[in-house]
Amino acid sequence: MDPEASPRVLVVEDESAVLMLVEDMLFDLGYSDVETAMGLPEALPLARSLDLSFAILDVNLGEHRSFPIADVLRARHVPFLFATGYGEHGMEGDYVGATVLKKPFRSADLANAIERALGGARN
Repeated sequence: MDPEASPRVLVVEDESAVLMLVEDMLFDLGYSDVETAMGLPEALPLARSLDLSFAILDVNLGEHRSFPIADVLRARHVPFLFATGYGEHGMEGDYVGATVLKKPFRSADLANAIERALGGARN
């Protein structure tokens, strides 16, 4: 990846208003290369193929959970964090203890969670 290029971020969120809000927060934080997906079928191919710096995953995606996306990202060594209204209580299996951002959140909360995820928090 070009070191001068903006990091590429994948945001997976099934609620369009929340997706736009997170995208705006990322732009405000200096991330201009943001890819978005609103569900598991759309997100999995992106997680498998894009050159990503990190990802933000809503845990509950309608009738699916985002854990299969996290599995792909983990296998590719792409840092990620989960965003959920349930906080750490919404996590299960291998992802208990992963970086979690509790909804609703502010831009500063997002920045701190990104720093934790990129700093090597267990994913």
